[in-house]
Amino acid sequence: MKNILLPTDFSKNSLNAAKFAIEFFKEEECVFHLLNTYTPAIVHSRFMAATMHGGLVEDNVRSDSERGLEELLNQINTSYKYPQHSFKCISSFNLLTEEIKEIVKSDNIDFIVTGTKGSSGFEEVFLGSNTVRIIKSVRACPILAVPEDFEYIKPVRIGFPTDFKRNFSSEIIEPLIQLTIKFGATINIMHIAEEDQLNKYQHSNKEILLEYVSSVSHCLHSMPYFASKSDVIEFFIKEFGIQMLALVHYRHGFLEELVKEPVVKRIAFHTPIPLLVLPD
Repeated sequence: MKNILLPTDFSKNSLNAAKFAIEFFKEEECVFHLLNTYTPAIVHSRFMAATMHGGLVEDNVRSDSERGLEELLNQINTSYKYPQHSFKCISSFNLLTEEIKEIVKSDNIDFIVTGTKGSSGFEEVFLGSNTVRIIKSVRACPILAVPEDFEYIKPVRIGFPTDFKRNFSSEIIEPLIQLTIKFGATINIMHIAEEDQLNKYQHSNKEILLEYVSSVSHCLHSMPYFASKSDVIEFFIKEFGIQMLALVHYRHGFLEELVKEPVVKRIAFHTPIPLLVLPD
């Protein structure tokens, strides 16, 4: 049985991510943990004691959170009837990333599924601020980030960009292998050619990766480094019909480079397909 964590702020974005997760795992026995965190804005104010007399403000915000979770669960139960799925609602007075880390550990979470909504004023940045915070903070399980308007389709072409500058292990690659088997998919390994040829270390990492994926359908692409990395990935997605993108979250690695690219370089590339973040 899988434990799937669904953080929600009751937005269209988070609702779509929840619907995607239910379809994505529809053939598996799962417990979906619906999480909403709340922190009243006035909690750090010097007027807190007077304004929050008797915990009134916190009680009101908690009631709104619990009511929102109940309404979300009703929406899900109205639309989906998978008997192997069950749901647990969690309303917590805590910071989002801190609560997620606690739940991942206490409830043996297998996947986190969240949305990718960009921050206000920059609707098409690579990832939204909450998504980036979750990715940076949570290193213990895979994270699946779903674009706001993305409708579920079976992912049969999974893109896996890499620069071959980090080594791979079976533990890192295993979630990707399992999803590839689950959907009968092909892993499209994509190398951005920043150099004329691979050095010995990169070549060794490439051979190790190819050995790990040898049991499933896969192919290897080399893409010229003609612009920012996000531009190259966007071209790769369109050119090869990629339906899901997978990246390993190494510290100071490929994913962090993408997140840190200046907005002017990545403004045209919001994640058009689900992004699977594999923990190091």
